Amino acid sequence: MREKVVLAYSGGLDTSVIIKWLTERGYDVIAYMADVGQARLPDGGSLAVGQARLPDGGSLAVGQGSDFTTYKKRALETGAVKVIVDDLKEEFVKDFVFKALKADAVYESGYLLATALSRPVIAKGMVNAAHKEHAGAVAHGCTGKGNDQVRFEVTIRSLDPALKIIAPVREWELKTRTEEIEYAKRKKIPIDASKKKPYSLDVNLWGISIESGKLEDPYCEPDEDIYQLTKSVKSSPAKPAYVEIGFVKGVPVKLNGKPMKGVNLILKLSRIAGEHGVGRSDMVENRLIGIKSREIYEAPAGWVLSAAHKALESLVLDRELAHYKAGIALKYAELTYYGLWYTPLKEALDKFIDETQKKVNGTVRLKLHKGLCSVVGRKSPNSLYKRELATYEEGDLFDQSLAKGFLELWGLPYKGLYKGKA
Repeated sequence: MREKVVLAYSGGLDTSVIIKWLTERGYDVIAYMADVGQARLPDGGSLAVGQARLPDGGSLAVGQGSDFTTYKKRALETGAVKVIVDDLKEEFVKDFVFKALKADAVYESGYLLATALSRPVIAKGMVNAAHKEHAGAVAHGCTGKGNDQVRFEVTIRSLDPALKIIAPVREWELKTRTEEIEYAKRKKIPIDASKKKPYSLDVNLWGISIESGKLEDPYCEPDEDIYQLTKSVKSSPAKPAYVEIGFVKGVPVKLNGKPMKGVNLILKLSRIAGEHGVGRSDMVENRLIGIKSREIYEAPAGWVLSAAHKALESLVLDRELAHYKAGIALKYAELTYYGLWYTPLKEALDKFIDETQKKVNGTVRLKLHKGLCSVVGRKSPNSLYKRELATYEEGDLFDQSLAKGFLELWGLPYKGLYKGKA
């Protein structure tokens, strides 16, 4: 009996070739496609505003008509015995994206971790599929140079160490993209691929990661056509837009006063913010394996929600908790980026973060204009801000005479310490 393997399948060149490669080595391949928001939107609209191309030469699979039907057909024609399309959007937002948002997790100040957050939920789905299909192995199309191999494999081993993991791109004899295309032609694999690779894109509900091509020169300015979710400052509206985000326990639940579930809130906010050019990052980051890479990111909804969440926390968290939590945010981002989502430290941090979010309730108002997102108002029933203490006008209740004694005690350890050095 042929061994079953669940393959994380994207429909592109690499994973299409992998189906044939695994089949020729005696496996029955089950192509697993996780819907984390990269396909057609629920209302049939388009999230993308640009026209960049995928590595295989096709159109970006966000609202551009390249839904899962095309890829399901391709997988079966290539030799897969079964195709699974798993809708993980709600789980992705609730259990991954919003947890990172509550943590204020941003990697190296510029990356909201869209791709990194999607990998553990996809890997979890693959493990569940392997159990259901009685498969003894799982496979992915990650290279030996990137972060995703770590995120997939550490998650899979955490959830089921008995599963065999196959990584063909690290093992096979196909060393270049040209060789892969020639292999696909010989084997009659139905792909739309060109030898020229403009960019490499990864897409999900929370954002887009763009790399490779001309972007590998960190001094090269990105072409405007690479951007999918955000308009340029030049083409964005002259008039600003205002949005209000309502939070309950650190989770966004309302947009402009209207209750919304997470997926729809992100989609709608992404369109509004993207229209005004909000959400771009251009950074040289430190990959887990030790090399630096130049990455372009788009996360219009993410940056608005991040700014709003931090603004609300500034209103309701006391100083010591706020400062300590900022350090936790850095560690949380690292754990996510490094593929350590299912680990005891990450689980412990989630419990700490949930405790900090109990009073993060309220509304934040933001102004979106020409690529800028500015917090212009915030309110909360749990606010620690006291106008009667902060004001310098009538109604001031702060007893300034107390400051003298406070300063004497605060500066006491340093009194005379540097005498003569002035």
